[in-house]
Amino acid sequence: MKTLPLNKNLEKSFSPPVEQAFRWLEDIKTPKDKKLLNLSQAAPMYPPPKKICKAIAKAALNKNKAHLYGPILGNTNLRIELSKKWKKKYDANINKENIGITSGSNQAFCATLSSIASTDDNIIIPTPWYFNHKMWLDMSGIKSKILQLNDKNLPDLKHAENLIDKKTKAILLVSPNNPTGIEYPNDMLINFYKLAKKNNILLILDETYRDFHSKNDPIHTLFKLKKWKNTFVSLYSFSKSYRLTGHRIGAIISSKERLFQIEKFLDTVTICPNQLGQIGALYGLKKSTKWLKKERLEILNKKKEIIRGFKKLHNWKLKSCGAYFAYVEHPFSECASVICKKLLSNQAILSLPETMFTPKSTQSIKKHIRIAFANINKSEINELFKRLKDFKY
Repeated sequence: MKTLPLNKNLEKSFSPPVEQAFRWLEDIKTPKDKKLLNLSQAAPMYPPPKKICKAIAKAALNKNKAHLYGPILGNTNLRIELSKKWKKKYDANINKENIGITSGSNQAFCATLSSIASTDDNIIIPTPWYFNHKMWLDMSGIKSKILQLNDKNLPDLKHAENLIDKKTKAILLVSPNNPTGIEYPNDMLINFYKLAKKNNILLILDETYRDFHSKNDPIHTLFKLKKWKNTFVSLYSFSKSYRLTGHRIGAIISSKERLFQIEKFLDTVTICPNQLGQIGALYGLKKSTKWLKKERLEILNKKKEIIRGFKKLHNWKLKSCGAYFAYVEHPFSECASVICKKLLSNQAILSLPETMFTPKSTQSIKKHIRIAFANINKSEINELFKRLKDFKY
């Protein structure tokens, strides 16, 4: 049989990890007396608040333009409103011209990379990584230079400096981090910014989960730096903040000149962001501030419960925790990929192993697990710790 032609970069990239985990459910039987605890998904599993839903429904019924193509970089009113919010949050010079609306923060990343790097260029990326970032780099033929973490689970600045060469185009950071949940301190971000500026490369900061940061605004001062637009790009997600995941609405905050180039990518891929999603995002920015504050506090309270629970759980080690995630080390001798499947079959816990966030290696056993706790309630958190305590391998 003739082999179909395939893009070699696409073929080499790994399969979507969350889908891999969902496929385990087809082959692994879970205990009948236990309800599945789905701790694999790093996104809201519930619809937006009713007022946002009503705003979207009203626009769908009464606004003809909501069903047509819109501006490639997003609707002007949404860009203006986000710039106002960001000016206030960061006390910085951020204007409509610095904002592009995208079809989710994943596309924001892909579009940004399209403006920076070509085949055989490289990007510095910490591990554990957010898997879709690594997948896009692999598919695009852009090399990943793997950045080590220090003993505090933070990216190591000196190692990053040593990785930079003539083909390096950017340093990528994620804060609050996916998968570890850890929040990067402002002084560390400033040092990475200075390193990027010194070497005439970009610092890309994925802030998808920034609205669930434990620190009050401003959570960093990068936007206050002189000529930040030449060095810094921030990525944002309305999907996580306002539960608009299916509507795919994200944003890039960058220079006007870079967005002009990014516009070419966006026009080729999606032409424009989802109109109804943008209407929902605009309503969220204008009218749902109190709701978002409450949502943030609920998640921060869940974080406290997770930290408290792991303190009482012998042998399991909580390495870091924040936003949606706990990054934990299990106490067994097997790889995390084996333990995650056993947790599913024995305790009906669906979680993701470290192997989905790190390079392949035979040098040591990978023992970390990502637990996405934001979608479960307090009683389910208690149930999680009961099951982990009862779990024996």
